[in-house]
Amino acid sequence: MVDLPRLGMGTAALGNLYRAISDEQAEAAVAAALAGGIRYFDTAPHYGFGLAEERLGRALGGRSDVIVSTKVGRLLKPVEKPTLERHGFVDARPFEPVFDYSADAVLRSLDDSLARLRRDRIDILFAHDIGQLTHGDRHEERLREFIDEGYPAMRRLRDDGRVDAIGIGVNEVAVCLDLIERIDLDLILLAGRYTLLDRSAADRLLPACVARGVKVVIGGPYNSGILARPIAEGACFDYAPASDAVLSRARGLQATCDRFDVSLPAAALQFPLRHPGVASVIPGMASAAEVADTLARFAAPVSDALWPAVAEIPA
Repeated sequence: MVDLPRLGMGTAALGNLYRAISDEQAEAAVAAALAGGIRYFDTAPHYGFGLAEERLGRALGGRSDVIVSTKVGRLLKPVEKPTLERHGFVDARPFEPVFDYSADAVLRSLDDSLARLRRDRIDILFAHDIGQLTHGDRHEERLREFIDEGYPAMRRLRDDGRVDAIGIGVNEVAVCLDLIERIDLDLILLAGRYTLLDRSAADRLLPACVARGVKVVIGGPYNSGILARPIAEGACFDYAPASDAVLSRARGLQATCDRFDVSLPAAALQFPLRHPGVASVIPGMASAAEVADTLARFAAPVSDALWPAVAEIPA
């Protein structure tokens, strides 16, 4: 089993999520993370359709003192004349992600990722975006393909030593509760479902993971940015403009943090790690400046009295 550090780096932004960044900015962000002691980096073929993996691989330069996780579940198919923005990624690589959880696709996806990352092996392999929220009417079909084909292939990769640990990387609780009853997972990467604003993983999923020894990595601790800065109109929550109700709750959280002289982003970053089931939190970072902000938030002193006060605000 992989011994995860408490703080890691998510790399969707290195794939030009929502806005394009330069190769130099991406490399500087990874360099700043390494200089700041960050040793866990999570990525995926979907992030910029290979761009994030390429940039991360180039920036890491084959270092052996880091933990890298990537994902399977999509294959990248070449496209001609791609539009500037696709699936939220701007000026990305000329590929289209196609869902495929078959055994062959798992192996092909991993080999392609290894080439982009310039690595011989991966520490952690996640199956990406299983679930009703992503697949809608095709959820059962995709889930069956994963359980029957993709998951056994991932287990063989772990048993053969090509990866150290396997799991799922998702942003919904229901599929996690389903799968931990049916298959053996080492980890779950859960985005946005255990935060100051959304604690839907708290009641059932996190206790179940503790009971089964499944480690949880929390992505999206800022819920698409609403908790990353002072609350303002137009803030995003879960990849869309926040509703009035969400904005109201966020302002309540900010006011509570202000009472305890704690920044809202620092509280948002540190909150998930208070649960014994959470091994690591991996906020996205797109620049050296964002890395510096993250490290400062992670180290910021937070009064123990803040947490029960925050808990009184419904999530």
